[in-house]
Amino acid sequence: MRNPLRLFLLAVVAPALVALAAYQYPTAKTVDQVDNYHGTKLADPYRWLEDVDSADTKSWVGAENQVTFDFLKTLPRREAIKQRLMELINYPRFSLPTKEGGRYFYTYNTGLQNQSPLFVKENLAATGRMLIDPNTLSKDGTVALANTAPSPDGRWLGYALATAGSDWNEYRVLDFATGKDTSDVIKWVKFSGFSWTKDGNGFFYSRYPEPRKEGNQVFSDLSNQKIYYHRMGTPQTDDRLVYERPDEPKWGLGGSVTEDGRYLLIYVSQGTDTRHRLYYLDLQNPQHPQVQGTVVKLIDVLEAQYNVLGNAGSVLYVDTDLDAMRHRIIAIDLNQSDRTKWRTLVPESKDVIESAAYVGGNFVLNYLEDAKSRLAVFGRDGAHVRAIALPGVGTVGALRGREDEPELFYSYTSFVYPTTNFRHDLQTGRTEVFQAPKVAFDPSIYETRQVFYTSKDGTRIPMFITARKGVKLDGSHPTLLYAYGGFNISMKPSFSASNLAWLELGGVYSQPSIRGGGEYGKEWHLAGTRDHKQNVFDDFIAAGDYLVKEGFTAHDKLVISGGSNGGLLIGAVVNQRPDLARVALPAVGVMDMMRFQKFTIGWAWASDYGSSDEPGMAKYLAGYSPAHNVKAGVTYPAIMVTTGDHDDRVHPGHSFKYAAALQAANPNNPSPLFIRIETNAGHGAGKPISKQIEETADKFAFALHFTGTGSGN
Repeated sequence: MRNPLRLFLLAVVAPALVALAAYQYPTAKTVDQVDNYHGTKLADPYRWLEDVDSADTKSWVGAENQVTFDFLKTLPRREAIKQRLMELINYPRFSLPTKEGGRYFYTYNTGLQNQSPLFVKENLAATGRMLIDPNTLSKDGTVALANTAPSPDGRWLGYALATAGSDWNEYRVLDFATGKDTSDVIKWVKFSGFSWTKDGNGFFYSRYPEPRKEGNQVFSDLSNQKIYYHRMGTPQTDDRLVYERPDEPKWGLGGSVTEDGRYLLIYVSQGTDTRHRLYYLDLQNPQHPQVQGTVVKLIDVLEAQYNVLGNAGSVLYVDTDLDAMRHRIIAIDLNQSDRTKWRTLVPESKDVIESAAYVGGNFVLNYLEDAKSRLAVFGRDGAHVRAIALPGVGTVGALRGREDEPELFYSYTSFVYPTTNFRHDLQTGRTEVFQAPKVAFDPSIYETRQVFYTSKDGTRIPMFITARKGVKLDGSHPTLLYAYGGFNISMKPSFSASNLAWLELGGVYSQPSIRGGGEYGKEWHLAGTRDHKQNVFDDFIAAGDYLVKEGFTAHDKLVISGGSNGGLLIGAVVNQRPDLARVALPAVGVMDMMRFQKFTIGWAWASDYGSSDEPGMAKYLAGYSPAHNVKAGVTYPAIMVTTGDHDDRVHPGHSFKYAAALQAANPNNPSPLFIRIETNAGHGAGKPISKQIEETADKFAFALHFTGTGSGN
């Protein structure tokens, strides 16, 4: 039930090439733009690159891509890497099944399909039948199946489509009886669930107002999200408004119906803050299905996380970090909702409860112990029942099951263990493999070790290092250092065919669990947020220095990588320690910390970053903002920035401005400062397999070229 120097004014519009440079880059015009952030004045000469659809920007993008791809085509190992990636990724992949209306629903990709089709089984012994194949919905494989929701009565299948990597979804409904779509189409949905009423007559969803026709609708401002009820067979214009907060236009509103159909739970969020309010609507109100009942504000203060796992009548079972930095399970009776009546069922322990599920009358808790998973089962009374053994040191990725059945599904993975789905009987305690992929590699020749190193302020940081067994610690290995460090997102062991290709190329893969994530609970997360963000960069820098000190690699063989918030991490670290690594690969990064809140959902990240709108934060953000701290005359590593031209999560203007600043400040840098811009693409979700392979091959060939494994300088 249960997310951007110097100031010049040039008249140049079309990109030209810088002459006599080590690498030739398109010249980006500059504009006379200076902003005053509460006394902190900053130039923003590439403001025009924020308009991704202008003729100037399109011309610059085309010229940048030509320079980048012309270089990438000369790399001798690129094609071989691409071919091996195709072999490794060509294995069957299954999503964890969901049971609803007596059927099992899951996605299945044969290997190289751009998108994963949706299948259904009538029972576990039955052969799966394909319901929806998104690969048929576009020629280039850029239409993705973003969400699916079968109705409890078995009549309907709601599903969401996303195009070109956009966060915008279009909802449709499939009729199981006919196998065809109904007339029900819902538009302008983003960051929403899809929750049916128990009778299957309709569903709740959240949407934003339709963007203005003028301007770019993809990048429109996101305000005034509202919850609606859609009754099957009626047009969207007739959907009934269930809840809105015009007084709080930036609040996020999401609705979820309890499994028994009794309550609509309303989660009220403020950006990406992990805390939220919790309201509910009693759907047994006689006015339903008009849905005009009174919304009850059960928890109307922003103080903690409250994730409802399930309910027994009026009693809600809730996973919360209230008075428990590492979470606990509590019971709240809606008939006696005073806080003095709340009961702790499973208390906080030394390990974080990363996720939980209420299945078959039991609580299944997924704990994180030093960034690796362990599973435990507790009764409804909170008594410990058993531990569920896992195959090794790895990660439980998801938990699925129904409140009224003892059948539990969970996925498990590690760096050399492909994601496998397991089925566990909570009555008998028996576990069996449900769906297991076969990948063309020998896992026995690799090993993962977990080490602990010390950050700048003395904090002990865990890191996973995967390499061939018996790897010599002589500093000779190209090493990929990847991290994220934000938004309470934990970095745990996980299988990646791309990383496996890196290992086969003789590389080492390292992944530290730096602050800003959720590996050790709320305290760990908050230690990497707002005016503590420097801790994140220090933790990552210390990881790179550790790998060199211990002999896994050398600074001229270290490759640093991260995406989104991790792209910000790489941009900031490159500015602060340009000597740390030989290659830097910042992807879809938040590179302009002074204006991130101006685009699409960017305002929501202020809970982690703070905002330049705050007088107390503007100077701090200006101190590390990647696009504002590029230095002239510094020897930078080989850099290849990657982004999508229509990323509506992290606006591509971030990467555009950062790359333009790098190239203008250091036209004679001995290593290239490139940007690779994927067209018809977004933040990454739903990116076709073919495009993923091309981009990864480019990154690895680039990295190997400059770490000396190819013929790089």
